[in-house]
Amino acid sequence: MMPDTAHGATLTIDLDALIANWRALARRAGAEAGAVVKADAYGIGIEPAVTVLARAGCRDFFVAHVLEGIRARKAAPEATVYVLNGLLPGACEAYARHALSPVLGSREEVLEWASFRQTGAQVRPAALHIDTAMNRLGFPTAEGLALARERPDEFAAAGIGLVMSHFSSSEDEGDPANARQIAAFAEIAAAFPGLPASLLNSSGHFLRDCPSYQLTRPGYALYGGNPTPGRPNPMRPVVGLEAPIIQTREVEPGAQVGYNGRWTATGRRKLATICLGYADGYPRNASWTDGSTGGSALVGGVLCPFVGSVSMDLIILDVTDAPEDAGRRGESVILIGGELDIDTVGAGAKTIGYEILTSLGRRYARRYVGL
Repeated sequence: MMPDTAHGATLTIDLDALIANWRALARRAGAEAGAVVKADAYGIGIEPAVTVLARAGCRDFFVAHVLEGIRARKAAPEATVYVLNGLLPGACEAYARHALSPVLGSREEVLEWASFRQTGAQVRPAALHIDTAMNRLGFPTAEGLALARERPDEFAAAGIGLVMSHFSSSEDEGDPANARQIAAFAEIAAAFPGLPASLLNSSGHFLRDCPSYQLTRPGYALYGGNPTPGRPNPMRPVVGLEAPIIQTREVEPGAQVGYNGRWTATGRRKLATICLGYADGYPRNASWTDGSTGGSALVGGVLCPFVGSVSMDLIILDVTDAPEDAGRRGESVILIGGELDIDTVGAGAKTIGYEILTSLGRRYARRYVGL
């Protein structure tokens, strides 16, 4: 925890809201809810996120890599920690040493894990990943069914404790891929009777006519992202970002601003510079130029656009329309918060809220609420 003056910008993380979102999703599904905490818990920090979620009753965590799994294991010694990116060749010992559960997505992985188990190694149950649409990781559906029906000895030797798949388009309720995946996974779940199943990601919790199965895997929605794009966000915001104004100036019409002069003042404008930039995870695509719109900040409750390029450590704002007392040196502006929710910020930076969250810089002073 750095003092606010060590960087200037402050990232506030509301862990009470994180827990509230997790509980709301579990209630909606009527099933056990796990938590996806990969990418440093979507930027808010694996250790604080896992600690409070485990304290609230979460028993299953999902990470991308073994190193993330080790951190989650230390924060939640009794939980099940699944490594979504599968089993790296020759890495079985690392999974066993830290009591991690690989998510197996190919016959090669299943055979290697089964062989390791047969040495007498003490391991947690693995998960089996069936690919029902993504063509990214996992057994194709037909191969998953063959494993269940034609090679049950391989399945048994691998000690599988969960079967899962992942939606490709669940945020778009009208996408026909959802119905196809729901039907394919229903066949898979039936082929592995008695085995817990997991299908729902964040947006999957809001799909109609979709079974919840035994375990859900929310990620983005836990951290305040909207799982229902185009509709009001049912989740509480978790992240807020503020930065102080460090300098102001008046510019005349025609003045060019920032690197390469990509923004030109069309009238007399008041500019304010704040101390954060793309080195802090705020995308350069949020630049506002003469030819394109970009990001904004709230200054005294007024939406003020970025002007010129987002640079490594600094962003310039046009605060002409902000209240006089809010646009002065030392006053804080809001980069994430209020009407600038994480999805709006992502859109302003020509990306998605996921990228904003997972890019949150390590230089900010971090303030945790509810730890």
